Amino acid sequence: MAKRNFSFAILLFFFFFLFFFLFSFSLATNVSYDHRSLIIDGQRKLLLSASIHYPRSVPGMWPGLIKTAKEGGIDVIETYVFWNGHELSPGNYYFGGRYNLVKFVKIVQQAGMHLILRIGPFVAAEWNFGGVPVWLHYVPGTVFRTDNEPFKNFTTYIVNMMKREKFFASQGGPIILAQIENEYGDIERIYGDGGKPYAMWAAKMAVAQDIGVPWIMCQQYDAPDPVINTCNSFYCDQFTPNSPNKPKFWTENWPGWFKTFGSRDPHRPPEDVAFAVARFFQKGGSLNNYYMYHGGTNFGRTSGGPFITTSYDYDAPIDEYGIARLPKWGHLKQLHEAIKLCEHPMLHGEPTLLSLGSLQEADVYTDSSGGCAAFISNMDEENEKTVYFQNVSYHLPPWSVSILPDCKNVAFNTAKVGHQTSIMEMVPEYLQASMTSPDKESKAPKWGVYVEKAGIWGEADFVKNGFVDHINTTKDTTDYLWYTTSFYVNENEEILSNRNQATLVISSKGHALHAFVNQKLQGSASGNGLNSTFDFESPILLKAGKNEISLLSMTVGLQNAGPFYEWVGAGLTSVKVKGLKNGTVDLSSNAWTYKIGLEGEHLKIYQANGLNSVKWQSTSEPPKNQPLTWYKAVVDPPSGDEPVGLDMIEMGKGLAWLNGEEIGRYWPRRSSLHEECPSECNYRGKFMPNKCSTGCGEPTQRWYHVPRSWFKPSGNILVIFEEKGGDPTKIKFSRRRTTSVCAHVSEDYPSFDLESWPKYTASTKKNIATLHLKCPEGTLISTIKFASFGTPTGKCGSYSKGDCHDPKSIAMVEKVCLNKKGCDIALSKDNFNMGLCPGLMKKLDVEAVCS
Repeated sequence: MAKRNFSFAILLFFFFFLFFFLFSFSLATNVSYDHRSLIIDGQRKLLLSASIHYPRSVPGMWPGLIKTAKEGGIDVIETYVFWNGHELSPGNYYFGGRYNLVKFVKIVQQAGMHLILRIGPFVAAEWNFGGVPVWLHYVPGTVFRTDNEPFKNFTTYIVNMMKREKFFASQGGPIILAQIENEYGDIERIYGDGGKPYAMWAAKMAVAQDIGVPWIMCQQYDAPDPVINTCNSFYCDQFTPNSPNKPKFWTENWPGWFKTFGSRDPHRPPEDVAFAVARFFQKGGSLNNYYMYHGGTNFGRTSGGPFITTSYDYDAPIDEYGIARLPKWGHLKQLHEAIKLCEHPMLHGEPTLLSLGSLQEADVYTDSSGGCAAFISNMDEENEKTVYFQNVSYHLPPWSVSILPDCKNVAFNTAKVGHQTSIMEMVPEYLQASMTSPDKESKAPKWGVYVEKAGIWGEADFVKNGFVDHINTTKDTTDYLWYTTSFYVNENEEILSNRNQATLVISSKGHALHAFVNQKLQGSASGNGLNSTFDFESPILLKAGKNEISLLSMTVGLQNAGPFYEWVGAGLTSVKVKGLKNGTVDLSSNAWTYKIGLEGEHLKIYQANGLNSVKWQSTSEPPKNQPLTWYKAVVDPPSGDEPVGLDMIEMGKGLAWLNGEEIGRYWPRRSSLHEECPSECNYRGKFMPNKCSTGCGEPTQRWYHVPRSWFKPSGNILVIFEEKGGDPTKIKFSRRRTTSVCAHVSEDYPSFDLESWPKYTASTKKNIATLHLKCPEGTLISTIKFASFGTPTGKCGSYSKGDCHDPKSIAMVEKVCLNKKGCDIALSKDNFNMGLCPGLMKKLDVEAVCS
């Protein structure tokens, strides 16, 4: 009997094993490619992808970000893997919190989306040190981006982790592509004889990982088979893969740009982004990835550059706070719907190119089943054109593409933005004392204050004649390095008795500096995003006898790209005092005493377990404009549930934490008033980052994202380290809120639900352009600030009536929209006087308040 039971158990085990094996195999997805596209389970696929970097948001935001991307017509989420966030020291790995890669991939999978994993392990990405751990630079014999074991080991570690979780499509997971290296082809020749062999080694090493899905290499013009080379640029329509057997992929379509402290705020118009995407697909592209679709935040000290801001908003379709940026998100959503309607003929037929003018052309795709799709483009940057295609006339605005999913009807034109615009505001709230704090009777919080000593605190780290490199000394464990020396002034020195002053003159490789003489701040200086080096010159007050010069050198993110970028240094190169009786005193070769970091950092007084390491001075009136000062307050969270930014406009420069979480570097450094910030952005023509900038003379970054998930119901500990002086009583939390929505539609706009395209094309009924308005969740349209049917002018927030105006416009819009979450208004004779101003193309502009 026991023998029979044992045999039965073996049979049962075998049955379950076979079932599990067959079930797992049935979930596996076959991913390959041909000259036209990626092929998933035998089907060619046209793919729209979105870069969302997991450590640039928090886990509580991930489901919402992915949901918003999917609603925007996105099929694929793309992310880099950030090596220096994971391997904190050799063999010491971290995958918690914002770095929980497995959790992020699972959320993508649960949303029913694909994933592109760009392992790197070098990533650039405006991320500190390009994503490579700083410690690796100090491993003997290691040169970044060359054939070396650490690069291979980390790649293998990530691949094995993904395999264990069965995340590759070949295992039934969401990962359909993986990337090795990053934009190496642009600098390969600079690495000399070792450049090409390294690229080939990286590709071979990746393919040997046997992941069951294709590998890609972006900007790698010599990527060997079977690795696919891809394009990164503002425009990739003219890109051609290095083999006729490889598909045309766009791994980085930049819908905006990054910012550096002290620069203007770059914006890329949605019309131009849509134009670039439509042209890419028109010319045979099959995978477009927006870098970034959600930029997020460089929390803590993760920004690179140097000088990259803490915000990595990127003017992306989803903003830093996780809110869809309108109209960009909506315009691209409609573009995606139109392109998807063309998928079958595009992927199963070769295009026919038709010239329709000197700068006008059509690419026509037909398939064997009779399907037809056409892209008609006007590359003229100045002039609109009327062209004839298949004996029908089509009007094309300048620099635009019309998409005809049936080769007859225009579903979308890239220059005609029909989606609503949102006006976002940061609604301020002064910090409120927490109900759990001792000063709960007062609305304003009491502050704890702790002041750092300028120069050497505790024992010196070392003394050396001359200067050391800042980065080689701190190894990026901190932004801060103190350089301290002293010199003597004779009591007979003339500057002590007359009005003349000595001058302190400093040169530095970067990135920033605060100069103290005898414990008093004399001034500050810094480089910028274009040039890290700088010079400092300031009059100083000296005394007879010993004078101490303490110089706080700072990094603002490490170099993140470029050939041999790991060798770029920082720190002082020259220190002199001019104006003394005996001439200039050069202190550069003096004995300098060095101290790495700040005392407060060393004691971790920004964390709960380090708060009591120093004696905080409690006060309701904290000192203002005082350098080297730590401030602490116990506060309640701001009201509501909107995303939160910390308003630091009245502070100088420093670091901020909430409940021990690193908000990051703050620096409301202003851009120059003398740079160009056009009042109107012309979408037409090639985009460059300085084309459509705003914010001249304003702080590059005023607000700093504080995720809602970091707040407790009460007793939140806000800690600020202020380097040069500010007013902490003016610090505020601000809630990001949509206050108004605007929409614009013209009589000639395509205006229908693209999901009902077959129904529309089968109907003989004429399409009627319709304006759509919708307020955010939990709000209603409370006021119509502006409405005009006719020839209104201006833009959202500053519309005005034109010479042609239907006086019933406001009444009509109020009747349809007031006290509703959203409304649709057709440009029809039932709603407006369509006979108004004969011969003119009429439009409707509306601005509504949501509350």
